[in-house]
Amino acid sequence: MRRPFIVSTMCGTLILLAGAPALAADPIATDSHGTKGPDRRIGAVAKVRYTSSGGPAKGGTITSVDPNWTPPPCWYAPEWKATEFRDFRNRLYFTARHDPDAPDGALKDMSDENRSYAEDDYNIDKEKDGMWWGAQFSPDATVAEQAKCNKPPFWVENGETPDVPNVISPEILAGLAYKQITVPGTKVSLAPGGASKVNLPTWAWLDKGEFKPVSVTAELDAGPLHIEATTTAKPVSLTIKPGTDDAELLPASGTCEINDDGSIGEPYAKGKAGRTPPCGVVYERSSGQGTYDLRATATWEITWEGTGGAQGTLPNGEYGNDQPVKVEEIQSVNR
Repeated sequence: MRRPFIVSTMCGTLILLAGAPALAADPIATDSHGTKGPDRRIGAVAKVRYTSSGGPAKGGTITSVDPNWTPPPCWYAPEWKATEFRDFRNRLYFTARHDPDAPDGALKDMSDENRSYAEDDYNIDKEKDGMWWGAQFSPDATVAEQAKCNKPPFWVENGETPDVPNVISPEILAGLAYKQITVPGTKVSLAPGGASKVNLPTWAWLDKGEFKPVSVTAELDAGPLHIEATTTAKPVSLTIKPGTDDAELLPASGTCEINDDGSIGEPYAKGKAGRTPPCGVVYERSSGQGTYDLRATATWEITWEGTGGAQGTLPNGEYGNDQPVKVEEIQSVNR
C-alpha cells in the first residue's frame, strides 16, 4: 500500500508524493519525528526524548484550558551530518524518480534542490563544523500545521542558533513535554455510603497523595547541541458538575481548592451528618431508575524551566472523569 509523504521545495511549497514508506512515530517514543515523509533513517539524529517523574501508572493526558493554545506542531532541529544529508537527498530523489504517482514537476524540483546543495558538495568538507537542520513534525500535525515549517534543510555551524521561526528551543520542548504529561483520574469518594439522598449533602473528597505534581522532561541531543526543558503540572483545584441542574453545589462555584496536604475536600465520618461539607453536592431530585453522571475535573497549573535558565508558564490543563451517582428520596416511616 502506498502512503503519502511530504517534502519541502526550495520555493517553500509542499509537494505531496506517494510511494515511500513513512515512519510512524509513537507520541511517547524516543523518536519524535512523526515525519510524514521519506525514510529519514539515514542520519536523522534529532530525537526528542521524554522522561516522566511522579506520573501515575494509569490516568490521562491533560487538555489546555486555552482553546487557542496547542503544543508545537513542528520545529527545526539538527538532523544530518554532511555525508548523511547527501545520502538522504540522493535517496529522496531515487524514491521520487521511481514513483509513478509523483506530481508533475516534483522530480525537477528535487533535482534543482540537490544541484543547489551539491554546489558546495553538501558541506562535506565541514563535516565536523556543523550539521544540516530540517523540519520535524508532531505525529498528529495537520498538513496546514506542517506548512508552518516549510523551509528546506539548511546548514548551521556548531554553536550557532539559526535566526528562523520555530527553531528548537527550551520553550518548544516545554510545549512538547506538556503533551506527554499523564495525570491520575478523578474518581472522588462520596459519602454517606450507598445512594445519595435528596436534599441531604453528599460529601466528596480525594485523599492526600492521590494528587501531586507531575513532571516530564523533553531533551534533545544532536552533535554538540544539548537542550532540554522540564514541564511540571501542579494540581490546584477540583471542579464538580453534578450531572443535573436540580442540584446545589458546595461550594456554590463547584470548585474545591486543594488542601495543604494535597487532599481535596474532607472525608465523611460519623458525627458529620449535620455539617456542610467543604466539597460536595446536594441533589434536589431523585435520579429515578437511572443515575446522574457526576463529573469531577482537576485543574493543573503548568510551569516549565529549561536550558540556560529559561523558564515560563503554559496554559493550565484539565483532566476529569464521570462517575454514576444514584439519588433516592428519603423514605419516611409511618407509625
